[in-house]
Amino acid sequence: SQGIIERDETPMEKEIAHLHQADFEFSDIFYFCRKGFEAIVEDEVTQRFSSEELVSWNLLTRTNVNFHYISLRLTIVWVIGVIVRYCFLLPLRFTLAAIGITSMIVGTTMVGQLPNSSVKNYLSEVVHLTCSRILVRALSGTIHYHNKENKPQKGGICVANHTSPIDAIILTNDGCYAMVGQVHGGLMGVIQRATVKACPHVWFERSEIKDRHLVTKRLREHVADKSKLPILIFPEGTCINNTSVMMFKKGSFEIGGTIYPVAIKYDPQFGDAFWNSSKYNIVSYLLRIMTSWAIVCNVWYMPPMVRKEGEDAVQFANRVKSAIARQGGLTELHWDGGLKRAKVKDSFKEEQQKNYSKMLVRNGSIG
Repeated sequence: SQGIIERDETPMEKEIAHLHQADFEFSDIFYFCRKGFEAIVEDEVTQRFSSEELVSWNLLTRTNVNFHYISLRLTIVWVIGVIVRYCFLLPLRFTLAAIGITSMIVGTTMVGQLPNSSVKNYLSEVVHLTCSRILVRALSGTIHYHNKENKPQKGGICVANHTSPIDAIILTNDGCYAMVGQVHGGLMGVIQRATVKACPHVWFERSEIKDRHLVTKRLREHVADKSKLPILIFPEGTCINNTSVMMFKKGSFEIGGTIYPVAIKYDPQFGDAFWNSSKYNIVSYLLRIMTSWAIVCNVWYMPPMVRKEGEDAVQFANRVKSAIARQGGLTELHWDGGLKRAKVKDSFKEEQQKNYSKMLVRNGSIG
């Protein structure tokens, strides 16, 4: 166990069943008390929504414990680091980011004026790749891509674990994808409207994205066209701190087509890529990213996976999630990432109550 407590993963039925054979006994509550104490002392869900604890301080302002004075030498080194990061790296990175975003808007707008043809598709890919690589340089990105023979192909669906909005840039630095998401306003909206003219990205209005059937229909139409770029989807639906993989929404696995799993693992020693959207807005987050030392990560392209006969969408999603977790060295959790902002559903609590009731009835009938 990597935590401060060692959990007993024995199912409730097995742990309580050996204590008695039939009726409720007062000792049964100790099982539920222990599980409650474990959740309070070390909640395995909410801790995934805060920055990963580091073994040693990386001289960044970001740390999970308050800074304590250690020595004059270390303080001087930290001050020099602040000057380098804020006075030298930040202006340079901001300039590169401005160049990359401007080039993306202008380039895709110009390419979008061309008639649909292989030339337009080629130029669109060149613009996307070039601008993405400029943006990666703006983050001082050092990315290691593994098993490139498994890169997602046209007509397929690329699914990856989700840590940060820059995940998409990390992946498009090595290949083009059709993005899926909600239409935004402001600068992001300008970029979306420009890029969709050159590349068949799938953007939904706020009212449309709530219509599950409409979303599935449009994605199926995209996948059915083998000439279109692979769709890039993050099935967790929210950013996790790169220590684990949480529940994959089944919608991405109901579309059909070939799934190309991708595992992304960041190195927090050089910069914390995790976006805690409940704590920081996008501007604050980008400032933290661009004042870090660098963004270092590994990307593993994994063999394509298809849905087996008799396998439903949930089972398929869990199989893909398990494969990504193993490859990235991440902890696999069955919890929904939506718990980042929502409370546990009453149905989850009722399920445990029903399991306990069934166990009593079953043991009672046996006795």
